[in-house]
Amino acid sequence: MHVHLIGVAGTGMGAFAGLLKAAGHRVTGSDTAFYPPMGDALKAWGIETLTGWDPKNLEPAPDLVVVGNVCRKDNPEARAAIDGAMNVRSFPKALGELFLASRKSLVIAGTHGKTTTSTLTAFLLDRAGLDPSFLVGGVPKNYGESFHLGTGSAFVVEGDEYDSAFFEKIPKFWSYRPHSAIITSLEHDHVDIYPTMDSYRDAFRGLVTRMDPAGVIIANAADAEVVRACEKAPCRVAGYALQSDETHAQAEWIAAPLKPQNGKQPFEVFVGGARVGIAHSPLMGEHNVRNALASIALLSETMGVAPEHSMRALGGFLGVKRRQELVGAPDGVFIYDDFAHHPTAVDVTLRAMKGHHPDARVCAIFEPRSATASRATHQRDYPAAFDPSDYTILAPVGRPEIAASEKLDVDRVVSEIRARGRVADTVAAGATSVDEIVAKVVAWARPGDVVAVLSNGAFGGIHGKLVSALSSRSR
Repeated sequence: MHVHLIGVAGTGMGAFAGLLKAAGHRVTGSDTAFYPPMGDALKAWGIETLTGWDPKNLEPAPDLVVVGNVCRKDNPEARAAIDGAMNVRSFPKALGELFLASRKSLVIAGTHGKTTTSTLTAFLLDRAGLDPSFLVGGVPKNYGESFHLGTGSAFVVEGDEYDSAFFEKIPKFWSYRPHSAIITSLEHDHVDIYPTMDSYRDAFRGLVTRMDPAGVIIANAADAEVVRACEKAPCRVAGYALQSDETHAQAEWIAAPLKPQNGKQPFEVFVGGARVGIAHSPLMGEHNVRNALASIALLSETMGVAPEHSMRALGGFLGVKRRQELVGAPDGVFIYDDFAHHPTAVDVTLRAMKGHHPDARVCAIFEPRSATASRATHQRDYPAAFDPSDYTILAPVGRPEIAASEKLDVDRVVSEIRARGRVADTVAAGATSVDEIVAKVVAWARPGDVVAVLSNGAFGGIHGKLVSALSSRSR
């Protein structure tokens, strides 16, 4: 079958193109540009790429046209496919029909942690010898690609709640035909799509109603929103929690984190009140203990993988790029790259790094760039989120097109962080803002310190600039 993807250079669409190629289809794709790394990856996978939006890209007509959500309703190529009555699908709908309908779909959903949890779930299934298929929103270090077409019955898919396409304004994960799922958390996000908490909550309730009655939801019992979203589930709901959570007694799966040691985060696992043993996670922080426990529980409940097997395999997990990723330690300063942009994610990420480096000072560099972080939605929550940081630097808002009345007030966040007794700074917007941040870090950091770069974008190449500047300092 010839499948053509409009908007193929995006992270999700590009990975889907690779998945289609692995399944034996002829795959073509168009986009405005093909920058590294996705442009290089598409070429390596054998995807035929076409630059620009042009109805001629559809000649002769493909068997299937997949339209990415980067496309707007006036996109000439997408418009030609729809108006020409071609076989058109959104990316989620095509994924559901071509791959998930014939497999046991394991959907990993939640406001936070779904990329790490979905990748870890796929890894543990692989280590159990079950060769799962997977499609995740990051690059797993164990595999190097964000997709795999396996021979096993399970397909692990990261359950994104963002909308599907301009002609299909429903959450992506509604099309994922979930047999079973993990729901890690539920906090208002993607405010450009969900203007209210009620609308965001409804997306998850819709996922729950679509569950297979024979499946199970592994639900965070410590998150009241998750618990409420699962109240009318047509399938069994199994809760998980940390032993320190007030609601842990209501959970079947419980983890008790122990003191970090030798670069690992150990935790005890209890199932139905019975102690199973101790797992040693390579991932920092109690939030990742939750993620690991959820994966262990899902595999046990749906695939018959013994918890002990998953707990032993956990130590071999290398993580995901841009999730607590150590990019270098120039002059003894640990530089981490992380995707955190929601206040809760910022807080738990910084606490995790503080716990992993107990004697270090932590510098947080935050770029408010996502649709939610750029807006004032969480204005009041950001100052406290940086409490674990010894020095916080906030970059200018990464979306200048947002109206001033809606935009996050960075200066106010800095002022309120200082009012909490912490050290904080910012820089003016402009071509030199990244270089100014680097200069501030070089002047502040000393060997043994931690620098956490928090952004969901490239952030002007700041990671490489930090490594280079700190390396030069040590010569």
